[in-house]
Amino acid sequence: MNNSPQLWLRLVPAYAVGYFLSYALRSVNAVIAPDLMREMGISAVELGMLTSAYFLAFGLFQLPLGVLLDRFGPRRVEAVLLLVAAAGCVLFAVGRSLEMLVLARALIGLGVSACLMASFKAFSQWFEVQRLASLNATVMVAGGLGALSASVPIEMALPLLGWRGIFMTASVLLVLTAGFLWTVPDQTSTEKPEPFLHQLQALGGIYRSPIFWRFAPLSCLSVGSYMALQGLWAVPWMMEVVGLARSEAAHVLLIMSIAMLVGFLFIASCTVWLAHRGISPRMLFIFGMVLALLSGLGIVLELAPSLVVWSGLGLAFSFSNIAYPQLTAHFDKALSGRVNSALNLIVFLGAFGLQWGIGALVDWFTVGGMARDVAFRNSFALLLAAQGLAFVWFWAPIPQKVRSMVH
Repeated sequence: MNNSPQLWLRLVPAYAVGYFLSYALRSVNAVIAPDLMREMGISAVELGMLTSAYFLAFGLFQLPLGVLLDRFGPRRVEAVLLLVAAAGCVLFAVGRSLEMLVLARALIGLGVSACLMASFKAFSQWFEVQRLASLNATVMVAGGLGALSASVPIEMALPLLGWRGIFMTASVLLVLTAGFLWTVPDQTSTEKPEPFLHQLQALGGIYRSPIFWRFAPLSCLSVGSYMALQGLWAVPWMMEVVGLARSEAAHVLLIMSIAMLVGFLFIASCTVWLAHRGISPRMLFIFGMVLALLSGLGIVLELAPSLVVWSGLGLAFSFSNIAYPQLTAHFDKALSGRVNSALNLIVFLGAFGLQWGIGALVDWFTVGGMARDVAFRNSFALLLAAQGLAFVWFWAPIPQKVRSMVH
């Protein structure tokens, strides 16, 4: 293992920039949604389908991604995939039909699907295990900054570039990042790869585990719903239900992303310190879930200003990601990558379904004669109810034979 500052400078910034762009592209449609709907003449359900194509392609590729990273190394896999994302951005920038935009959005999701997992893989190759938490947190912080860039900065750039110009600019940045990644050091395993059949059998065991299904619904509906809201529906909600101007809504989105960033920094720097004082990561995860439910209730009932309740949701999201290490702790270390990707698949399929489903619900309620703001409120309330049920399921009695695994 090598801990030199020179290696850090060669390795970490390249992967951090990749995840920065990944998160910015995930969230950008929230700000440009009014322009897309007006220029392309699309409905709320079509907008949800368009934007959620990112999550569908991203999620479906998580399982084969783990195999590719192990066989070819993170540098090669992410660099090639970023070129796919760049092609998707170009197609989005020139797209003139809904079908073209959906395809482009899916290509973007596929192209950035390795950004986080590739960085985790690369860091585990080169650095001691004691440094991995801070390195992983560095990349997560970069993602938070990407979310920040997809709020007020995008809103300010729209009059200058238009949404098509923004995606064309993103394509150039993705190509440059792919070239940057190609220069970083990489390692490939010299061991004989595990037979594909054995990999599938192990994956099947993960999906059959009661512990996995203790975490999966709650992660799907908490992490997935935050992605769906931050990436699209937060700004339309604030404009159509609360009555904010787009610039004001973008400002709330910025503060929400800052709250998420603060949460990641807190977890990275304080988790070990808190554990020594009796506050376990599981307790932090539960705190995040409770905060998510309270923030969601505040949003639906407008119990507090938008800045407060949406910031609470951003903070809760950072804590909800503790589900990943909490779940992997119940499995053999050799399965950690597959456990993470298995949960990531559920989360991203949830984000896809929720982002599309909210638009479908809003349109369905509206066609039935409901005012649009009421349709939004009822759709969000149904999502909140589902999250509440998932939280109850998380606390449901666990079969005796696996009770000892839960901590």
